[in-house]
Parts: sequence; C-alpha cells; structure tokens
Amino acid sequence: QMQLVETGGGLVLAGGSLRLSCVASGPSRFSNRGMGWFRQAPGKEREFVAAINWSSANTLYTDSVKGRFTISRDNAKNTVYLQMNTLAPEDTAVYYCAADRRAYRSLVLSAPTEYDYWGQGTQVTVSS
Repeated sequence: QMQLVETGGGLVLAGGSLRLSCVASGPSRFSNRGMGWFRQAPGKEREFVAAINWSSANTLYTDSVKGRFTISRDNAKNTVYLQMNTLAPEDTAVYYCAADRRAYRSLVLSAPTEYDYWGQGTQVTVSS
C-alpha cells in the first residue's frame, strides 16, 4: 500500500505560478513506481495532466500544459512535484497525484486505470 498526500494548492492570479508536491508513504516503494498528476474541474471528468516514470527518464504532458508545467521527482524524499507556470483560469481544478500500478515501467501512461493509489487532492484556483 501507498499513501499519497498533495500540498501546494491555493488561489493565484492568472499568469502566476504554483508548485504542487505529493509525498508518498507506506510499505510500497515510491522509487520504483511511475507517478502521475491528474485534475478534475467542477462538472468535468478527471483528466490527465502529467506523468513521470520511476527513473525520471520519461515524462508525458497533456497538450494544454506543455511548456507551462513541469513534473519532477525526488526519490530520496519520496516526493513528486508539479511546477505550474503561466497559470490560466482553465487550470482551476482539484489536482491529484497517483502511483502507477506497475513497478519499473519505462513507459509513461495517461490512463487513470493504470494508477492504483491516489491522493486526496489539492485545490488550485486561478482567478482572472
């Protein structure tokens, strides 16, 4: 099992930045799992944002955040980050981190069904 706790959300003006963190704990090893960030806006389905494989060799972003968001991880700290720059009102959502259900996968996947542990989420609100 793995517990995930997201922090770093908040209210920011359009054009601003936030850095989300997700700390993992529990018996399952963080360092051998890919990690993903997803978000869900009110009235919308949960959508993929970014993911990174266990070794940081591969990353994947949804088109709408490319060039603005950066995912990274620190395996020594059991933490995955999402640096979000040039935020826009359409980025407003609850952001969730999740762990890949398979260990040591080099591929980075966007489907929520490939992730089996999820955090509680952190709210990001971008005002115009």
